[in-house]
Amino acid sequence: MKIGVIMGGISSEREISLQTGQEMINHLDRSRYEVVPMVIEQRVDLIMQVQQAGIDIALLALHGQYGEDGTVQGALETLGIPYTGSGILASSLCMNKQLSKTLLKAGGVNTPEGLCWQGMNDYDPQVVERLGYPVIVKPNTGGSSIGIQLVQNEKELLSAVQGACSLDQAILIESYYEGTEITCSIVDGEVLPIISISSARSKWFDYKAKYEVGGAEEKVVELPTVIEQRVREAALASYRLLQCKVYARVDMILCQDRPYVLEVNTLPGMTANSLLPKSAAAAGITFTQLLDHIIASSLHERKQEWRMA
Repeated sequence: MKIGVIMGGISSEREISLQTGQEMINHLDRSRYEVVPMVIEQRVDLIMQVQQAGIDIALLALHGQYGEDGTVQGALETLGIPYTGSGILASSLCMNKQLSKTLLKAGGVNTPEGLCWQGMNDYDPQVVERLGYPVIVKPNTGGSSIGIQLVQNEKELLSAVQGACSLDQAILIESYYEGTEITCSIVDGEVLPIISISSARSKWFDYKAKYEVGGAEEKVVELPTVIEQRVREAALASYRLLQCKVYARVDMILCQDRPYVLEVNTLPGMTANSLLPKSAAAAGITFTQLLDHIIASSLHERKQEWRMA
């Protein structure tokens, strides 16, 4: 089978995507696949490279806009090329944090309270004061913790908002919930071992904690039975409500024994330091086996979707 590993892209998460792509290439079984690395520098590259390569399936290693937001998935569907992971709708929904939070709340899933501003014209410190400090400021469609800041008071607010607005047209300002950060990896509707995350350098799991060696302590966590059930139910409810397929990662904060969903990642990182491979390893699944499963399950999913169409 000819596998095109699509990586790079044009988002702020390009470097992480390149790392994800290379890690996938390193672990793909060469006895089963012919591997074609495909680095995207600009939008037009995708169609040109896919058409020239004649691949059987696109293994998506992209993150962020034009990769995780449904646009690449739509282009590949137009070309009739199967791809890995969720479809167009789920990709688009999960990329838009405000929209996904609205749907999760409507479905009874807890998520932090907050505001959504459409740029600097909405800037109003008094509204944030009523929400209560500290707050988290983040781009609405970003990822990898890029552009996210923990703001302790009004003096820190303006620069944080300006930074987030430089990355996105819309930004979120959410109440900061102090607790244990956890992540639930889901593969084909099954929750893998839950991982807890604690940053070695900051109060939360920021970019440096995620990608620098020694930046965070990540370990499989054993929760009390009742709390673990709440966490698993919240993860699966999020996965289903947002119509995710094949695999995803649900990030949460566990505050006073209650899970609050922060976001759902439809193309979670697969670097050497990423959480999904670590969770899979804890379940006895090697990186190579995980890729095999993602590819096979995605082919099945695309056939089902396209047969219905």
